Amino acid sequence: MTAKNKTLLKKEYREVSYVSGPLLFLHSAPDLAYNAIVRIKDGTGRERSGQVIEVSDKFTVIQVFEESSGIDLASTTVNLIEDVARLGVAKEMIGRRFSGIGKPIDDLPPVVAEQRLPIGGAPINPVARHKPEEFIQTGISTIDALITLVRGQKLPIFSGSGLPANELAAQIARQAKVLGEGSEFAVVFAAMGVTQREVTFFTQEFERTGALARSVLFLNKADDPAVERLLTPRMALTAAEYLAFEHDYHVLVILTDMTNYCEALREIGGAREEIPGRRGYPGYMYTDLASLYERAGVVAGRKGSITQLPILSMPDDDVTHPIPDLTGYITEGQIYLSRTLHNQGVYPPINPGPSLSRLMNNGIGKGKTRPDHKNVADQLQAAYANGLDLRRLVAITGEDALSENDKLYLAFAEEFEKSFINQGQADRSIDDSLNTAWNILSKLPPSELTRLSRDQIDKYYGSKMDELWGAAKQAR
Repeated sequence: MTAKNKTLLKKEYREVSYVSGPLLFLHSAPDLAYNAIVRIKDGTGRERSGQVIEVSDKFTVIQVFEESSGIDLASTTVNLIEDVARLGVAKEMIGRRFSGIGKPIDDLPPVVAEQRLPIGGAPINPVARHKPEEFIQTGISTIDALITLVRGQKLPIFSGSGLPANELAAQIARQAKVLGEGSEFAVVFAAMGVTQREVTFFTQEFERTGALARSVLFLNKADDPAVERLLTPRMALTAAEYLAFEHDYHVLVILTDMTNYCEALREIGGAREEIPGRRGYPGYMYTDLASLYERAGVVAGRKGSITQLPILSMPDDDVTHPIPDLTGYITEGQIYLSRTLHNQGVYPPINPGPSLSRLMNNGIGKGKTRPDHKNVADQLQAAYANGLDLRRLVAITGEDALSENDKLYLAFAEEFEKSFINQGQADRSIDDSLNTAWNILSKLPPSELTRLSRDQIDKYYGSKMDELWGAAKQAR
């Protein structure tokens, strides 16, 4: 402990006015700064930690990180520990598991900190931001080929209750990599408000697959105090920034579940008697979420980068709910999980139709993935959309009303879901994904492949390409 902190600890604040849920109201302590970390000691000698979240001339409001029950107002004292919430960081954090507030939970000694960084992060100068344009391979065909993730991007996954978002998050953490880069790749994984079963799943999955060797895990359980949930993503992003900008790692940050984070935000707002916004969430939730999401990016002059994959559950599958709605405004696209595909046994049940990566075109093409990537993605989306439209038509009129060409699109949609989307736990390279796409596209006549150039069809189409092209020319 530094001499400064020793001096601070000597000053005690005793005028605790009252406790409301996870909040402690301290009278006449205006010298405590916003975001300061304090130690709370009750009459029995039990110590808790907390964070200053509001300061006025009359009251100072402190979030208590542990359970607040049993605090005796008359005998409780508050001491200042640090001027702001900080996380001790070191490269040795890789391969370790921590609680939501950064304490080791893997039965290993505490990390010897190389630095203690404020968890609020340092804003990235907009002028210093680099344009994200390097492809990240997740090993999942639907994402890599159609909703491409780019290094430095923030691309959320919109899920629903009961959909395999956790399994998808673990698979991406295991498989993700940057191609053709000399820099090291790391995953920072933050789980908020998860059950003990989910904690066990993530822990075992990371250990079983070896993904833990390049990962840092922050696990906040459902029975942990709600206020700790607000710190978890900030702890994770602070670790990510250190690895990216001090040790040149390309860091993929996976945040799950942001809905639990926002619920904690609403709970704390209610305890503070704030005026609620939409559906009871704080009016500043947009700003709060932006303070997390905007910590992704590529910085000029730095080799490392931070890419974010936030995962959130849409209550009642409602995309207009405030959490997915605000997230969509801040981030650069979205990946939708489909309940219909999930009920059909398709995994991962990613619906390519409404899904979108706004930075996809920056990270694909010649020298990055393959020259045919963009055209193949457009052709797949168009053909699959046509097939889905015909499915709805068949439900009304039956297949007898369809032409032979329409039946080919119906077969294409079925094969696309079966062979392309439904890849299971396989790890596909971008070449494997695009070759799989060509195999499926080859079931359509060349005349229907209007988004592809003749050179691309000549190179990648099925073995009967010349014969089919000749037949198509004669038909014209």
